[in-house]
Amino acid sequence: MRALILGAALAAAATPALAEFTMSSTNVKSGSPMALAQVLGSCNGQNVSPALSWGSEPAGTQSFALTMIDTDARNGGGWWHWSVFNIPASVHGLAAGAGSENSKDLPTGAIQGRTDFGFSHYGGPCPPVGDHAHHYEITVYALKVPSLQLDETASGAQVGASLVANTLGTAKIVGRYGRFIQA
Repeated sequence: MRALILGAALAAAATPALAEFTMSSTNVKSGSPMALAQVLGSCNGQNVSPALSWGSEPAGTQSFALTMIDTDARNGGGWWHWSVFNIPASVHGLAAGAGSENSKDLPTGAIQGRTDFGFSHYGGPCPPVGDHAHHYEITVYALKVPSLQLDETASGAQVGASLVANTLGTAKIVGRYGRFIQA
């Protein structure tokens, strides 16, 4: 019995650890301020969605989705700045600007949902002047389904509910942005 237990322990120790699902960006660094390139145009930015890449997704992943939510929004429930879903499992990144209005750089079949701004493309940070720097959670979701049964009119709440029901794993980057009163 002791040999059986020892053998099982050794076999478990010899099994390589699963790689962690990760996401990175050349434009957004976790915990750091976001650049004006990613900021909403009406807040003096360029409204360019960030370049993102991800890998080491969980086994069984059939598609990906992305969201960007301001978790410090005054409405108490977060502000949806971006959602993209039905990204094929073979795709492991998006170029800068892929989520911008009229972009042709999204993968075939990918759909952008409606933001809390009321449009269906990337909407960069634009917190109220004088607020502390807001946190913008950019999350990639590995999904157990090949597609979500949603279209470009899907609200953040609808996208979020579908993600909760179909997520195998997530990876995230949290950027920050604030508009401060000039002295």
